[in-house]
Amino acid sequence: MSKTSNKSDKVSSNLDTPTDLPLAAVDKISASLNTLLADAFALYLKTKNFHWHVSGRHFRDYHLMLDEQSEAIFATTDQLAERVRKLGGATLRSIGQIAKLQTIKDNNEDYVPPREMLRELMEDNKHVAAAMRKAHKLADEHEDSGTAGLLETFIDETERRTWFLFEASRQEGANVA
Repeated sequence: MSKTSNKSDKVSSNLDTPTDLPLAAVDKISASLNTLLADAFALYLKTKNFHWHVSGRHFRDYHLMLDEQSEAIFATTDQLAERVRKLGGATLRSIGQIAKLQTIKDNNEDYVPPREMLRELMEDNKHVAAAMRKAHKLADEHEDSGTAGLLETFIDETERRTWFLFEASRQEGANVA
């Protein structure tokens, strides 16, 4: 059943999507997913930036790993945006909106040493995983199993990226970061 009469002004009536979730739940979950989406775009671009600018003796390994990771991050964007629309929410429309919502800091430095790149991306992925867990909790509170299930997969993928970045940046012969 459509909630057209209860829809906030955020979604055009032409884009109304039927849902059984209350408007407040749609708004909260959509806002949470849109922040995750903005962070996915920010993390994608930062990972590509580091992919393009990595140098040093592990160039090939890091270059390929960062390319693989950026593709995986980008692959989440459409699913996150479409989940917002399935719920009846409005999703991101511009780079400006991404800049307003992102919580991942940009890195515009002329040069970043390779190990620092990996460590920064590791921390960013940990941040994203924590944000996904919060969004998952919100979805659970509103019995939104579709969002929760999607996030479970993305959390696992994010943890895998974090693990790879940790291992690739680990000091030789040390069991510490």
